[in-house]
Amino acid sequence: MTRKHAAEYGCVSGEPAQIAQSCAQHIARALKTAVAARGAASLMLSGGSSPKPLFKALQSADIDWPKISVSLVDERWVAPGEDGSNETFIKSAFLQGRAAEARFISLKTTAPRAALGLAEIEERFAGVAAPFDVCVMGMGLDSHTASWFPGSPDCAQAMSLETAPRFAAIDASGCAGAGRFPERITLTLTAVLSSRHIILFIPGTPKAEVFARSMLGNPYETPVGALKSAANRLTVYTTLGEGNS
Repeated sequence: MTRKHAAEYGCVSGEPAQIAQSCAQHIARALKTAVAARGAASLMLSGGSSPKPLFKALQSADIDWPKISVSLVDERWVAPGEDGSNETFIKSAFLQGRAAEARFISLKTTAPRAALGLAEIEERFAGVAAPFDVCVMGMGLDSHTASWFPGSPDCAQAMSLETAPRFAAIDASGCAGAGRFPERITLTLTAVLSSRHIILFIPGTPKAEVFARSMLGNPYETPVGALKSAANRLTVYTTLGEGNS
């Protein structure tokens, strides 16, 4: 990660256990501040195996969890309990112990297609104030974050800065990073960039190197690079230091 880019946003690097703990402390402070100021807070999380240590560190934090609304940055269009469900992962990996008292908002409806479920999802979030307090983003080795996949025809709409809705449907058919689950629902770029705290948690040198390269690319080709527009509201937690790029 170059010094130029690190000056535009926060960057915390270290051993995996260290950055998980530091990131959990960052999120806890942000949520406590939001509850103190507004009486409630929102926390949007990413799935995948990378954030497991972060979730373990955060779930025992001394937070007024009943006042926290928890949901997902994106979701595969599969029912809870089925293979690939981020909701099932979050409930088992994070919503345990103290964090089990948080209010969880599902991104999956009974609609046959994600696009047909968007209106219901927006209704579910009607009581969650905008902007979100904390968005915890991840990244695939293809540089996708949320469900903004390079090569998806729906990516441009989801990443348009003129998009008003908080959620978008994605068809990522043919996109390698989507694997067996091309149909998704995702936060839009505007919803993420407006958040008070945006955290990109990317432990491991391979992902950190992809991220560093993505900062120099076209955001529609390397979507994670669009997060740099958040400037000092973005903090990157990585195992790669500035001097490695």
